[in-house]
Amino acid sequence: MDQKTPTSQPSPAENKPRWGGRWKLFAVIAVCAAPMIASYLTYYVIKPQSRNNYGELLDPRDYPVPELGSTALDGKPLTLDAYQGKWLMLQADGGACPKTCQDKLFEMRQLRLMQGKEMERIERVWLITDDQPLPTMVMREYDGTRLLRVKPELLKAWLPTEAGTSAADHIYLIDPRGHLMMRFPKDADPSKVKKDLSKLLRASAIG
Repeated sequence: MDQKTPTSQPSPAENKPRWGGRWKLFAVIAVCAAPMIASYLTYYVIKPQSRNNYGELLDPRDYPVPELGSTALDGKPLTLDAYQGKWLMLQADGGACPKTCQDKLFEMRQLRLMQGKEMERIERVWLITDDQPLPTMVMREYDGTRLLRVKPELLKAWLPTEAGTSAADHIYLIDPRGHLMMRFPKDADPSKVKKDLSKLLRASAIG
């Protein structure tokens, strides 16, 4: 009667180098992912009482970015996802852009410039809430601001406001993963907004 040759099994000595290599790979992945995980935990999970933010932190789970029916000025579809990977300073206002609108455009431009070498991590976005033509001088003065026309009823349901204000009174901040995460008060103090932005950029390994 023929006897079957037993299947050979790797010896513990042979398994050791294989598992050693895997642990090294896991360690490299962990080291690379650690800054990103730490940034996420710092701003969305760990909220120490000593933190002193000027802008109001928003829980991104409460304000997922909806479909806004947004388009570029030429009418072609364009969404905020096009700028994912950057920090977005966001304002919403009508195309006529009165003085309050222009003030926010000015503040966003200056706040970005004040970040120095970190400024490339930030984009400025104006969500235009109607079909009015934009003033030529405003477009020239604030060239570089990303312009998207949106459906105002969809926008209103998304952006949270302070009591007695509208979305047009605020500047908002979206993180590089596309989460709405901060709202600055009406007539915000630019120096305090700058401090918040600087803290976020220093602490974050993303964007």
